[in-house]
Amino acid sequence: MTTVLHTGPDADLATRYLASARRLHTQAEIATHLGVSARAVRHWEVKQQVPQHYIFGLQRLLPLELPLADNAAFSFIDLFAGIGGIRMAFEELGGQCVFTSEWDSYAQKTYVENYPSGHTPNGDITKIDAADIPDHDVLLGGFPCQPFSIAGVSKKNALGRAHGFADETQGTLFFDVCRIIEKKQPRAFLLENVKNLMSHDKGRTFDVIKRALDDLGYDIHTRIIDGAHFVPQHRERIMIVGFRKADQISFDWSAQPLPAKGRRTMAEILHRTDGSEAKLAWDGDRFFNHAKGQVDSKYTLSDKLWAYLQGYAAKHKAAGNGFGFGLVYPDSVARTLSARYYKDGSEILVHQGEGINPRRLTPRECARLMGFPDSFRISVSDTRAYKQFGNSVVVDVIRHVAKLMQPGLNADILEPELPLRYATA
Repeated sequence: MTTVLHTGPDADLATRYLASARRLHTQAEIATHLGVSARAVRHWEVKQQVPQHYIFGLQRLLPLELPLADNAAFSFIDLFAGIGGIRMAFEELGGQCVFTSEWDSYAQKTYVENYPSGHTPNGDITKIDAADIPDHDVLLGGFPCQPFSIAGVSKKNALGRAHGFADETQGTLFFDVCRIIEKKQPRAFLLENVKNLMSHDKGRTFDVIKRALDDLGYDIHTRIIDGAHFVPQHRERIMIVGFRKADQISFDWSAQPLPAKGRRTMAEILHRTDGSEAKLAWDGDRFFNHAKGQVDSKYTLSDKLWAYLQGYAAKHKAAGNGFGFGLVYPDSVARTLSARYYKDGSEILVHQGEGINPRRLTPRECARLMGFPDSFRISVSDTRAYKQFGNSVVVDVIRHVAKLMQPGLNADILEPELPLRYATA
């Protein structure tokens, strides 16, 4: 049995994982698993340098045991976990997930399939006592945005009522985030949500969120990041980073610049029809027919659906509206992938040539569009998979934020007055 320890953030985890994997598998087996050539694996071994995005795939080749907390760089909990996109980025930094909550049973299935070792995901977070959640350094969560019922503070004062987070956020899932933070006092947190959270109810909802987190004793740093910096998809999401005020962490969004948009195009995530598409054992020919070198025909729109979408778009164009389908080409950057993609795929339709109906993305292409590696297992139906990826995070965006947070997660070795600028590979 090989035990893999998550070492500190300065360790080259990918190279360590490759070395451990080579004790159990041949170079050819590893190459097939990762969807690369055996020559690439040999090159990594010689150079002792493995691209970091293969960490997750290599990890799956090992009989993992949960690392002891003392050997982890930090511990974290994964709330509203979905299919684990946020967890993936923080594990790459050497973090240990000690608790997971996700209410959807199908998302739980995908999560367990891809994180087979360790604890079992918990269900409805509203039914879990904060005292029963393990202590942790970092709280992570893409909490759903529910409407806040906000009464005026002056009125509450007049009635002699408190107006802290418990009063203002009660009945929302954000309240559950707050009660866990209040009980466990993690060193830091990362909350992710839709861009419109900032403007909801004319900004009053976001004001309540900031005030609640401030009252709990945290410095708050927010930024809207478009996934197009990392993947060929426009997907703007707000990142809310918090550090305990007492730790005096100097967090800086500009410590690591965002890559320029437009560098990544759909050609990178679409199935390759030139014979170079990797055959993944866990996918087989479910999405792509390797013998024919083409995407399965079931993803091509029927004549009836394509005619309907064209007519719908023409009607709204004539009315001066911007509604309609989104046709993409190899050099395109796609619209936002939504959880409703399974219905007609209209926001991202792949052009297949003149006179040929366009097609939907396959679930594997959706996974790539969200930054998930090809080693990520898709064990649910296409409909469920579309919903799960549409509700997920762009892993690369979370990876970027995690690296920015990383110095603050090792605050015991930092001087608070020093800026947290650092270079990353």
